[in-house]
Amino acid sequence: MLVFVAVSLASIHAAVPEGGPSSSAITETGPGISLPQLLTGSAVALVLLIPVALALGWFVAGRFLRPLRAITATAQIISAGNLHRRLDLGEPTDELTELGHTLDDLFARLQASFDAQRHFVANASHELRTPLAGLRTLLEVALADPDADTDTLRSACEEALALGGYQERLVQALLTLATSERGVTRWDTLDLAHVVEGVLAFRRDEATQKGIGVAEHLTPAVTAGDPRLIESLVANLIDNAIRHNHADGHVEITTQTSGTQVALTVTNSGPVIPDNQIQRLFHPFQKLAPDRHGSPDGYGLGLAIVNAVTHAHHAALTASARPEGGLSITVRFAQGPHRKRP
Repeated sequence: MLVFVAVSLASIHAAVPEGGPSSSAITETGPGISLPQLLTGSAVALVLLIPVALALGWFVAGRFLRPLRAITATAQIISAGNLHRRLDLGEPTDELTELGHTLDDLFARLQASFDAQRHFVANASHELRTPLAGLRTLLEVALADPDADTDTLRSACEEALALGGYQERLVQALLTLATSERGVTRWDTLDLAHVVEGVLAFRRDEATQKGIGVAEHLTPAVTAGDPRLIESLVANLIDNAIRHNHADGHVEITTQTSGTQVALTVTNSGPVIPDNQIQRLFHPFQKLAPDRHGSPDGYGLGLAIVNAVTHAHHAALTASARPEGGLSITVRFAQGPHRKRP
């Protein structure tokens, strides 16, 4: 408005010759707008337009700041124990509402992550408490028996050692899972075929004792990753295939290179597994018992470790149930040396 008034004054100043307008010019062209009248009209227009401009600015600013206020208020409310709140900005769609939708998706992922963590901690606590309770009961019974002899106490000690070993293996599995989920900190070149050979060297006797045949079709499959984590992945796949099998069953292990990828496939016989239960097995402490018959030393962590190591190496995992029973699991890694992503 001030610019408009300034421009008007400049135009009038340019149109009026020096020395002011002559009375003859005004008489010939008729009555005009004098400078005082123009200033008065401009002042009145300015007085009227300022409240309108302020009201319009307040409305527009409120319209654009409302989502920001909602985002700020919700962010202050949300905490680790109250992740169910959402912004729900709705329509119309603009940059701020898109930001709100993005934050809602982030809150949903955080809630799922916290829920999974609570579930994991609860299951881990239960699994760790079980052998401790058994060990305590075993020792209390042995100590409460006044007629306990050397053989009785020796038997109790052997059972206590077995429970301690179970707990030690469970803690080691939990540490492996936590290390896998933390990500890969080193990338070394390795051959999956050599890793499989090393793992099988310590498991052939167990498979033979259970009457399970092991067939291997190993061709060079060079990739890169953390050797300890990949060895853990291979070991858990083979252990899972041997443990959850049946007498006179079989395990088939294949490594191969295809294009820009290398693949490790472990196929085993065993009980029939419903297709809708496969993905659940890759979550911690998930078992198919009592339908799945295996030794009692399983923790439900093997395939969860496989899944975590796969994600840590940016690999792809596929699993399918065999119609005659058992599973076929394939993990595909990138071929050759792999540099750590920035």
